[in-house]
Amino acid sequence: MLRGALAAAVTPLRDGSLDEAAFAPYVGFLADGGLDGILALGTTGEGILFSADERRRALELFLRASFGRLQVAVHCGAQTTADTVALAAHAAESGAEAVAVIGPPYFQLDERALVEHFAAAAAACAPTPFYVYEFERASGYAVPLPVLHELRERASNLAGLKVSDAPFDRFSPYLLEGLDVFVGPEALIFDGLTAGAAGAVSGLAAAFPREVAEVVRAPTADGAIRLGELRAAVERFPRHAALKFLLSQSGLPLQEDVRAPLRRLTGSERDELRAWRASS
Repeated sequence: MLRGALAAAVTPLRDGSLDEAAFAPYVGFLADGGLDGILALGTTGEGILFSADERRRALELFLRASFGRLQVAVHCGAQTTADTVALAAHAAESGAEAVAVIGPPYFQLDERALVEHFAAAAAACAPTPFYVYEFERASGYAVPLPVLHELRERASNLAGLKVSDAPFDRFSPYLLEGLDVFVGPEALIFDGLTAGAAGAVSGLAAAFPREVAEVVRAPTADGAIRLGELRAAVERFPRHAALKFLLSQSGLPLQEDVRAPLRRLTGSERDELRAWRASS
């Protein structure tokens, strides 16, 4: 089972393709920052923008680079159940320690459709632990609690959830007894862990692993507030490109490349971000 502080990792790209040489140094940076693991190919990792073959290859690169150092969970959510099932099966076969799946975006699925979708994905990766990825803003709808209750009856490998909803009154209903919940919003880490969450899966940790790991290991209200402020500072820019740019400024061989329709930084944004990083 997953525990502790995980980074929602970025996916290294160069000239629009996977930058295979950058995975190992990037994973080493995250491990050296004190994290317990990563979630590959989630929202921060641009996963839904890649082809199925690219997603499989990226997971294999993360697994190879992380072996013996970090837990590796992977987001396998896709637009169709067939693609989600295929990615989940590959993740289990490849040795991922957990699979996470978001509700498919675009169509607002009803409870029956969601149960069937999640149950098929969980069965495809069983007995690998399966996590529902709840993020209403990204999927377009929240996963109703009755879906989770029925899924517990259908999927013996349902281990928990990653919940990225905020504020806390939208997060807290998912703190269900017997399921491990991971906090997405950094500003909620203290409240979530105090209320029984198992850890955090943080997009901010993709570039600031040490800062996030310290707060997860010794959670305080002030620490969570500081992380929220740090996240807000990064969010002033296109987040995916900003995180990759900050990683390059830390000396890592990562490019700012992102998958369209995400965009790179402008020259003025780069200058502003560089100046902010130097002064912080």
